[in-house]
Amino acid sequence: MITSTDTGTLRIITAEDEHLAHNYHPLPVVISRGEGAWVTDVEGKRYLDLLSAYSALNFGHGHPAILAAAREQLDRLTLTSRAYHNDRLGPFAAALAELCGKDLVLPMNTGAEAVETGIKVARAWAYRVKGVAPDAAKIIVANGNFHGRTTTIVGFSDDPVAYEGFGPYAPGFVHVPFGDAAAIEAAIDENTAAVLIEPIQGEAGVVIPPEGYLRAVRELCTARGVLFIADEIQSGLGRVGTTFACDREGVVPDVYLLGKALGGGILPLSAVVANRDVLGVIRPGEHGSTFGGNPLAAAVGLQVVEMLASGEFQTRAAALGEHLAARLEALLGHGVTAVRVAGLWAGVDIDPAVGTGREVAERMLARGVLVKDTHGQTIRLAPPLVVRGTELDWAVEQLRHVLSV
Repeated sequence: MITSTDTGTLRIITAEDEHLAHNYHPLPVVISRGEGAWVTDVEGKRYLDLLSAYSALNFGHGHPAILAAAREQLDRLTLTSRAYHNDRLGPFAAALAELCGKDLVLPMNTGAEAVETGIKVARAWAYRVKGVAPDAAKIIVANGNFHGRTTTIVGFSDDPVAYEGFGPYAPGFVHVPFGDAAAIEAAIDENTAAVLIEPIQGEAGVVIPPEGYLRAVRELCTARGVLFIADEIQSGLGRVGTTFACDREGVVPDVYLLGKALGGGILPLSAVVANRDVLGVIRPGEHGSTFGGNPLAAAVGLQVVEMLASGEFQTRAAALGEHLAARLEALLGHGVTAVRVAGLWAGVDIDPAVGTGREVAERMLARGVLVKDTHGQTIRLAPPLVVRGTELDWAVEQLRHVLSV
């Protein structure tokens, strides 16, 4: 059943939805099946999925190799906790460490858990290696950031929707403008443990920093004895046409935070990846997770890493991203005010004269394309890396049509 909310927007109500907390405002569609870049709703209508669960479905819905890895592991072993070893975790950690060019992997479940873990690692490193006084460590973050929704993380967000009404917040975070390396340099002092940034800001609308920014951050962190933590939870694992968004500038951070696509669209899987001199500061009992590193997730994660190791998906995303960029840029001045594209990831700013981002997303839904709005006037596109060029052409044509209405 579809009803009107107090804001005048449409909301689907199912028997199950009536009992869900309203912490999301989904588009009015109920999806029941998915394959590749397409999903089908309960009434049998098909949609091209250009959101990919915020990059968690980089390899599309139901990728055969990932499903096969999950099914095989389901018949063997799914959970042991970290009280014991399991035979899938070691191979997964070794493969992921090699993909990242690092020594150690600390597995968790969600992206927010990876960020929380990265914060703990940075603080422990500051106290145990750098010699920062107890409880004085600072972490520099960027305005416009989105790193998750735990109370610690929303405390250093500058989005009122994320932080208002959830304090008090943890101290120790310093805000600087995104893309401004000089501001980072000015903010670093003797108590700075780390700089934590998204190489490309996803929730903010696929905001790409100026060329040379990541290199400057890397050089500053090295020179000043500060950790560079890259939140690649949305931008990493092939999304932008390289394995990591940092690769676009040939930069290697001290710490990678990974998630979303690491679980292959099957289950939550995240990780913190760093060298032994950084991640080795965490001691037994200081951090953990009952489900973190479970054998089912490790088996799926290993399959994902092996797929990325071939480079096929990165190459595909780079080529199709150029194709998508050309199509989207043709819409500038025709209902679109700005386009930002990195691989198969795009932020499209909608002219207010033709509607809000939400309204455009709802119009696209009616024409069989799933996108999502953010920050009022922007829609995000994150097609699965298995999408075809002809499918992207069709989707952009639908966007052209809804902008002209």
